[in-house]
Amino acid sequence: MSTSLWSLRAGDRGRITGFDDALAETYRIRLMELGFHPGETVACLQAPAFGAPKVFRVSNTVFSLDNEVATHINVETDAA
Repeated sequence: MSTSLWSLRAGDRGRITGFDDALAETYRIRLMELGFHPGETVACLQAPAFGAPKVFRVSNTVFSLDNEVATHINVETDAA
């Protein structure tokens, strides 16, 4: 099932499939420099309430991303 990175809940995992066209090229490049490459596995470690930034693990590194960026990263999850 394909969804955005932001929709993952704590404990969920997925594989990055790419970025949507609305994400600026500068953000896309920077995210790939940080390890957010298509094909990489990403896990949501924390999903605080009230829209606070979520914490993700990718390439054995932990990052905090807010809604404005994470919604533009496409991931594929296993169908339940």
